Amino acid sequence: MPQRSGGLDTNMVLSFHPNIVAHRNILCAGRLPNDEDRGAICQARAVIVPQGCSETLYRMCRKHCSHIFPNYDARFDFPGKLGQARLFQKAGARFPRTYPFETVSLYHEYLGTKAHRGPMGFPSVFKSDWGGEGDEVFLLETPKALEQALGRARRAEQSGQKGFLLQEYIPCAGRSLRVVVIGEEFLSYWRVQPDPSQFVTSLKVGAIIDHEADPGLQEAGVAAVSDFCAKTGINLAGFDLLFLQNEKEAIPFLIEINYFFGRRGLGGSLKYYGLVDRAARAWLDTLGLGL
Repeated sequence: MPQRSGGLDTNMVLSFHPNIVAHRNILCAGRLPNDEDRGAICQARAVIVPQGCSETLYRMCRKHCSHIFPNYDARFDFPGKLGQARLFQKAGARFPRTYPFETVSLYHEYLGTKAHRGPMGFPSVFKSDWGGEGDEVFLLETPKALEQALGRARRAEQSGQKGFLLQEYIPCAGRSLRVVVIGEEFLSYWRVQPDPSQFVTSLKVGAIIDHEADPGLQEAGVAAVSDFCAKTGINLAGFDLLFLQNEKEAIPFLIEINYFFGRRGLGGSLKYYGLVDRAARAWLDTLGLGL
């Protein structure tokens, strides 16, 4: 039970998470946080937020409480794929050569007469600033494909969505490594695309899960993500990594951070919720708190 001092719960744990029961529980899904929420946060020693936590709620928690799980500072300070590229660079991570653009106009302004070939030629990869799990990611092999991608970006700008990047293509033999961090625990598995006509290695376009292949490379991937998380504070996310085909050194490229990610490779949703619950309790233990 939380200790009380002057009528306040000095060790009270507040949970906004629908599946983690704490000393006080509030649901904030589908609405903005209010003064009552702020008051509860101010009284809490620690706050647990859900995966779908809004930036407004998270900023309120961060302002009024020192201890929040998960740590979503990087998620909201470096939003979207453009933000992630800046974060990779800041942390000194290995990632593909990347050219970010806020708008199509700025792209043309930067490249001028070379706009039809892009900053790196072909093949290269086009990514919209939004989307995850392989959404809004396209392999460009011709000037026409680049023109079509820029056309999609221009239409998206008209609806209020803007920002994209062009990235170096990494030959990876049709597979990517997913490394999931949940608290202090790291889990990894390959996503293998058996269809050579498919560029994306996400499960929804036919990739299959392989937990066993190349354990040495999996260890290298986990080590890279662990180092990155130590530098950034990230403790709940799914990372996508690529290993360059036929490269002798097992140094992965960090490709993308997914704060929402599929759970099939972890054993399903029930297993995932159990892992998050265990991670939250372990985190509370480091603060001398319990539920």
